Amino acid sequence: MQRLYDFLRRHPTGVDCFWALVLLGISVMSVAPQEDARGTDVTALIVPFVVLLSLVIALRRRMPEKMLLLALALGVGQLALDVSTMPADFALLVIVYTVAATGARWASRVALTTGLCAAPVAQLRWPSEETGIAGNIALTVFQAVPFALAWVLGDSIRTRRAYFAQLEERNARLEKEREAQAKVAVAAERARIARELHDVVAHNVSVMVVQADGAAYVLDTAPDQAKKALETISSTGRQALAEMRRLLGVLRTGEHQEAGEYVPQPDVQQIEELVEQCRTSGLPVDFKVEGTPRRLPSGVELTAYRIVQEALTNTRKHGGPNAGASVRLVYFDDGLGLLVEDDGKGAPHELYEEGGFDGQGHGLIGMRERIGMVGGTLDAGPRPGGGFRISALLPLKPAH
Repeated sequence: MQRLYDFLRRHPTGVDCFWALVLLGISVMSVAPQEDARGTDVTALIVPFVVLLSLVIALRRRMPEKMLLLALALGVGQLALDVSTMPADFALLVIVYTVAATGARWASRVALTTGLCAAPVAQLRWPSEETGIAGNIALTVFQAVPFALAWVLGDSIRTRRAYFAQLEERNARLEKEREAQAKVAVAAERARIARELHDVVAHNVSVMVVQADGAAYVLDTAPDQAKKALETISSTGRQALAEMRRLLGVLRTGEHQEAGEYVPQPDVQQIEELVEQCRTSGLPVDFKVEGTPRRLPSGVELTAYRIVQEALTNTRKHGGPNAGASVRLVYFDDGLGLLVEDDGKGAPHELYEEGGFDGQGHGLIGMRERIGMVGGTLDAGPRPGGGFRISALLPLKPAH
């Protein structure tokens, strides 16, 4: 049954032609000799009307407006030639429904008007002699009701189709919007992972390089210091691998990940460990905390850690052999202040602004992007007398 229904939906004109043949057969078999008011035999005129009204049924969905006009012309012709109503006139009812459902608006209004006028005009042209005036009026109303119902049914079908079309359009638009939002989210996640990877690689690898150079320099003269430097390289490498495994795990899809494979995101409490690691690698760092420490939103925690990490990494890379740094955290009532300064020779300020600390676009640009994501502000630039200064203010929301 479903296949038959699908076949009929794919061939609407064929279905209409079938019903047109049925109507033609019924009408031809019901043809009876008719005479007009002057006694002239008009039976020969009935056949063309039957054929053309059957044509209205056959082509009603292919050209509804034209078939409506043809049906109106045939109705006027019946009135003019005194061809009384017959079974083929059922096509008038069908075309009213079709035009109301699929035709133009003007055609729908014309179909409603002529459909309501058809019964009174036909009753006036061929009144029933057996009934009185009241009976003719009742018969007229009874004959007009099917035309009104056909138009109402067709118009409701039009409204329903328009509603479903609007829903489909809306669903398609929402689907496109979801795809666009997904692409934006993917791009943002990729940018976040790129920043995280840069921070991990730039900091830890720079520490490893400095320690490796120091170990090679004192390998013969101070084996104990070389051994300590190698231990620092080992622990730094393990930490870098753990963080990179956590970040790259985000890119894996469809793979089972063990819960212990990841480590927590860095936070403000780990800044002291970061400072100690820099001291171990040979960079003197003064660390101070002012105000009352409190819990911060996770995004602010990570941003603060990465800013300090980036600043100390670039002090080590660009500050020179005798550079020192200071890190200051200040807890305000409504924010967290960060101040990182160094007294090294630093890199040209143009390099910071144009290409980032490492010349690859991940310096101040990345810092400003991070701080902007949490609604903070950044002030960075060379210090009077040498060195570089980074000052940031991050909004602090009380934890509930």
